Amino acid sequence: MTGSVHADLPEAPAAERVRRTLEGVLGVPATEGNRIDVLRNGDEIFPALFEAVESARHTVDFLTYVYWRGRVGTELAGLLASRARAGVRVRVLLDALGARPIDRCLVEEMEQAGVQVRWFRPPGRFRPWEVNHRTHRKVLIVDEAVAFTGGVGISDNWLGDARGPDEWRDTHFRVTGPAVDGLRSAFLDNWAETDPVLFEEGIDRFPQQPQPGNAIVQCVRGASETGWSDVATLYRTLLQLAEREIRITTAYFVPDADLAQRLCDAADRGVAVQVLLPGPHADKRFVQLAGEADYELLLDHGVEIWNFQPSMLHAKLMTVDGLIANVGSANLNARSVTWDEEVNLVVLDADLVRVLDAQFAEDLDRSVRIEPGRWRRRSAAQHVLETVVSTGRRMF
Repeated sequence: MTGSVHADLPEAPAAERVRRTLEGVLGVPATEGNRIDVLRNGDEIFPALFEAVESARHTVDFLTYVYWRGRVGTELAGLLASRARAGVRVRVLLDALGARPIDRCLVEEMEQAGVQVRWFRPPGRFRPWEVNHRTHRKVLIVDEAVAFTGGVGISDNWLGDARGPDEWRDTHFRVTGPAVDGLRSAFLDNWAETDPVLFEEGIDRFPQQPQPGNAIVQCVRGASETGWSDVATLYRTLLQLAEREIRITTAYFVPDADLAQRLCDAADRGVAVQVLLPGPHADKRFVQLAGEADYELLLDHGVEIWNFQPSMLHAKLMTVDGLIANVGSANLNARSVTWDEEVNLVVLDADLVRVLDAQFAEDLDRSVRIEPGRWRRRSAAQHVLETVVSTGRRMF
């Protein structure tokens, strides 16, 4: 199901309070007049991405963490090369660790066609302090007019519609309107580390963006740094603002002590908190174990925890009070809020939230709830594994 959400503005008093709080805390102004289209799973995501690239007449900027071997990567590289040969300025920025499995023939194909390919923080630069600080952002901007962001990587793992273990569950977003500029700046922020040319006269344009919808959007960039990033501050603020309900979907759930306590505090004050996580097909069991160490605390405070059953769950979504959607590349774990470069969109649009909450309910229908009583009686071996893995939780 593709959700096109661009209807009436949310209730003014609540929206204005949330907007001003987030702008004041983060120092990032929101933009108005945006349209956000929801793309669920590979069957919707890849056709939309490929169609946008094929339509490019001026520029394509693409940034990703995951670019692996397979049909999706081969097709995308061919499209990017084709647009470059047609005279479109194409820039591709790949994380040097996350995209390491790419077929090098594809890189050669793109470069020979004129695509500018750069690598973000290659491990061999004799800067060991950078190795653990990656760009996890997923951004595509076409002709300065349409942008995409969300959780999907370039891999055949994301093909299909989450019907089984080989079809990962994810959500991506097509953005038009002033928020495109924020996503473009997230690309340029990382591109600047790899190339001194940020923009080229006669090629790069900075147009006045149209306002095709009614969504209010704040673009929040998380930078790898010591201490809290803006993404960490964003999560903390949203958890404190919540009055009725919080729905979280995340691939990697390893909250620090403060975030875990804020989830508990929200539940204690009567907020319905539901957290949807990967189940039996989690791709990183050690990260799942680290998160499971917090289950008992959260369950004791009334937080509901669910495990998605059909496939790996890779989406990164959060909705609050039927009004706020927090979407993008960041998970609710230490790596996203401290170590990695991320980008999230905070969207004030009740229609968008209705679409995402309906999809959340559909995902719950294919999930299993963690029962507090049964979890307390988990095996001694499980306890030991949680304890051992949790010693390194700040790295996950």
